[in-house]
Amino acid sequence: MATETKHLARPAIHAVHPWVPGSPERRPRHQLLSDDERAQLAKIASILRFKKDEQIFVQGDKADAVFNIVSGVVTVYRTLKNGDYIISFLHPGDLFGLSEEGHYLNTAKAATSVTVYKIPLPAFRRILDTNAELDVDFIIKLCEDLREAQHHALVLAQKKAATRLAMFLELQEHLQLTDSGKAASEIYLPMDRSSIASYLALTPAALSRAFRILVSRQVISCRDRRHVKILDREAFNRLADAPSLGG
Repeated sequence: MATETKHLARPAIHAVHPWVPGSPERRPRHQLLSDDERAQLAKIASILRFKKDEQIFVQGDKADAVFNIVSGVVTVYRTLKNGDYIISFLHPGDLFGLSEEGHYLNTAKAATSVTVYKIPLPAFRRILDTNAELDVDFIIKLCEDLREAQHHALVLAQKKAATRLAMFLELQEHLQLTDSGKAASEIYLPMDRSSIASYLALTPAALSRAFRILVSRQVISCRDRRHVKILDREAFNRLADAPSLGG
């Protein structure tokens, strides 16, 4: 059961700007909202905390709010007749709550302990109607979501599991860039291996083999199941750049 608290930093929406010159793969995401916009959203939002594996909403539920992640990682997945398929992993500064005809299209659950702002849709729409700059901020965020959806489709088009894994690791590294654009010494994987396998459309065994291949080639090293270090940047980039659909 989610718990509600009252005191926290104001809502924040992070994205790479789609129109400022530069390479999106090498630029950190930055805060889109002004202090005034963050204050407006904070006034209408409530703060919820979820334990790991707790559902935030379920596919088909009535959509009454959007959510803004403060801390933790959220898994978004779609349930089909033959199982659940992970669509995305969401991080602090992300928005989620995609709906159609008043109902959520996907299920969202906490991959780690998660704190979110819950923003009621009616009040949210009223703010958007009166704030053109906030409208632009959300268009920028939607552009980033579209780019990430395209990236996921490209990942799934790769034939080799090692290529899919490298592309996934590159995305996680990008999300963890410092404000100066510098990569961390290690890539942290807050989600479990079975969730990564589902996101990459691999079996857990195939994902394990992909990790072993990259380790044996000395492209990466794994301190444990959560921490990955890139040893051979040139070889890693060749895989992650995926120059052809053949992987």
